[in-house]
Amino acid sequence: MSDWSAGQPPRSRRPQGGGERYDYYRGAPSGPPPGRRPPPPPPPHQGPRRPMDDERPPPPPRRKQKRWGRRIGITLVVLVLLLGGLVIYFDSMLQRTDALSFSGQAPDSSGSNWLLVGSDSREGLDDAQREELSAGDAGGQRTDSVMLVHIPSGGGQPALISLPRDSYVEIPGHGKTKLNAAFSFGGPQLLAETVEKATGVHIDHYAEIGFGGFSDLVNAVGGVEICLDKPMDDDMANAHLPAGCQELDGPQALAFVRARYSLKGGDLERAENQRKLLGALVNKATSPSTLINPFRLFPLASSASKTFVVNDSDHLWHLASLGLAMGDISGGEGVTTSAPFGRFGKDSDGGSVIVWDSKAASRMFDAIANDQPIPPDLLNK
Repeated sequence: MSDWSAGQPPRSRRPQGGGERYDYYRGAPSGPPPGRRPPPPPPPHQGPRRPMDDERPPPPPRRKQKRWGRRIGITLVVLVLLLGGLVIYFDSMLQRTDALSFSGQAPDSSGSNWLLVGSDSREGLDDAQREELSAGDAGGQRTDSVMLVHIPSGGGQPALISLPRDSYVEIPGHGKTKLNAAFSFGGPQLLAETVEKATGVHIDHYAEIGFGGFSDLVNAVGGVEICLDKPMDDDMANAHLPAGCQELDGPQALAFVRARYSLKGGDLERAENQRKLLGALVNKATSPSTLINPFRLFPLASSASKTFVVNDSDHLWHLASLGLAMGDISGGEGVTTSAPFGRFGKDSDGGSVIVWDSKAASRMFDAIANDQPIPPDLLNK
């Protein structure tokens, strides 16, 4: 029998290949082999292994771009609010009058029609300004220029038509006399009523400017350039200008549009000069040198809001649309003319008056009332 069967335990054996002593009965190592040190304890827990640079995820996008976007947005909002506030402020400075509420108005029509009036009002001028502008001490109030502006509804050509102040027309309640007398008899309201009855065109908007305001507007844009074929010498208007192209300041521009006694064409030629200078003023006011220059733009807006008299229902944005239309006209994209001339005549006081060509005038103003282009054959009359 073997030692096992006899009840004797077997001798201790070493595991194959050496190593620890093995206790046959307990089945566990009995200790390190002689001559060997126990392995060192594991290092203390230091968290997860830090990844290498090429193993790290990309960093999140910086918030700098978001901050710049937010700043730009806030800046735009502030600018919009500022511009809106300026528009409301300048609009509140406009002088208003009840010019278009009268009975028997012409039927409303498509498009938009403005009555533009340059008055000889001296209101607000001191003695020094009267002398500078050669305004004199005339009492009352008359019109130095009357113009009708038609802005088509479909984006067609706008039209500017001069109505000479000496036009012989029927003034409600006063009989037939010069057009500018209507302003003297009944102010803006009677003048607008007279123009409607004479032309059959419904007036939607009214704008008036006096001597001082016109001069201020010209100065606000830094002067306007006018080219003359011949010298102008008019003592009554204090207009003394050489031939050729020249820059006119406010008082000089006012003298130019008022001069008529030295002109062979009289009131008709003066109306032509007024359209010429108005076009030069609009060109300068809408040029980049004015619109991007705050030292010109803000004085211009301030002068316009202080000096224009408009109808009760008109606002600054209506004047802006008028300015755009006038810019088209002065830029050659519109038409400019005068009421068709028939002949010179005499009024009841023996004064010289302008009698319209009734048939041609009817065709012209019917076209405007129906929002149609003015017949080309009438533009040179």
